[in-house]
Amino acid sequence: MTNYRQILDDAYSSADQIQNVDETFTFSNEVKGYIETIVDKAENSKAVLAVIITLMAHKIVVPEDDIRYHQKDIGNFSGRTIDSKFITPFIKEKNFPAMAESGWLTRSLEQKVPYDLNYPGAIKPTSLKNAFLQLINEVQVNGVDAKSILTYFFVLLIRQRDSHNIDLAKPHSLSISNIIEVLHQHFDYPYQGHGASRLPTLAIYAAYECMMKEVSRFHDKQLCPLESHTSADSQSGQIGDIQINNINGEAFEGVEIKHNIEITKDLVEHAYTKFMSQHTNRYYLLTTADMSKADWTPIEEEIKSIARKHGCQVIVNGVYTSLKYYLRLLSDPSDFIEHYVNLMKNDENVKYPQQAAWNEIISKLNL
Repeated sequence: MTNYRQILDDAYSSADQIQNVDETFTFSNEVKGYIETIVDKAENSKAVLAVIITLMAHKIVVPEDDIRYHQKDIGNFSGRTIDSKFITPFIKEKNFPAMAESGWLTRSLEQKVPYDLNYPGAIKPTSLKNAFLQLINEVQVNGVDAKSILTYFFVLLIRQRDSHNIDLAKPHSLSISNIIEVLHQHFDYPYQGHGASRLPTLAIYAAYECMMKEVSRFHDKQLCPLESHTSADSQSGQIGDIQINNINGEAFEGVEIKHNIEITKDLVEHAYTKFMSQHTNRYYLLTTADMSKADWTPIEEEIKSIARKHGCQVIVNGVYTSLKYYLRLLSDPSDFIEHYVNLMKNDENVKYPQQAAWNEIISKLNL
């Protein structure tokens, strides 16, 4: 039997991937309005949020149960038990508005009366009570899909949470080895949803921001702005994830960054198609993946072929190895942390989980 935690994880993962709400959810605008009302008032009405999420999750797990009958004394299940054991811990974990223990500990929701349209509990304001009871009625009586409801709740809660600013730690006393270890933990943190693959790109870009000021190779060169993580290089016009231009606007250096993806001959060949028409001096393919078992012979042959045909020096390397080298070039490696944190804070592809993980990792450092 599917458990509650799996239901919650699946709905959250789906919600975190959704871009277009209107195309994804087909239930009525009225139903969407009920959900939006509950989320809008969630900070001051955490109990209602906990209860409605519990009921939706239970309807998915045991579809034959009437979720209006939310206590063992009047129905087949104990909403409070499910909430205390599964729902509220999950809500806390995701940093959504959460009760201390359970929504059923609130007087307006604990009554041993069904949550039908005549429920007498004093849920305030009236608009919230109406949204709560109508939504339960839509699922139980009118057959609206509880899984879609739950997913839409998480879409709105994720957006609400991520819209809040979070103060990010900026430690200024880390050694280069400390910085690399922190980045390793940050990239490989067990995130749910997307966002992690953007982090190595931000780290390399932060290093370039620092090097542009200190390394003579980049004198009179321009670091191009980062493109969206979802933009293909062919659409953006850039030759890689990161691009440095000559003063005449032509690509001088490019970097393509992969997270947990091994660099292959095919990737090198594809990279060449991006800069073959320009006078690019160097092109890096960097990855966080372990390349110790990679098939290096065809990679090196392709690199030599490109050098003969074009003249560009193609370099395949590890993200961490490259960062160690870059940081040694800086007069103050802590400058890198400043740039990385600022990029992470302002990049639309980096979400709350990545920011919260950063603070958690920094807080556990033993310096």
